[in-house]
Amino acid sequence: MADEIELKTAPADFRFPTTNQTRHCFTRYIEFHRCLAAKGEESNQCERFAKYYRALCPGEWVDRWNEQRENGTFPGPL
Repeated sequence: MADEIELKTAPADFRFPTTNQTRHCFTRYIEFHRCLAAKGEESNQCERFAKYYRALCPGEWVDRWNEQRENGTFPGPL
């Protein structure tokens, strides 16, 4: 059989109930960018946070947040 693809998403997080993942998405996005700031762009240690927020967040939100970060208007603590 050909190589099997294993699909995964962000692990369950007790801080976020399973009903609404909006806050979970936002937190994972912030964690990723904090990790990049602490460890540098070249570090692959932050990749798990990137996978988590990409699995949880709608692309439109990520695009808007990236734009806000570039403009200095992002509402979250980075």
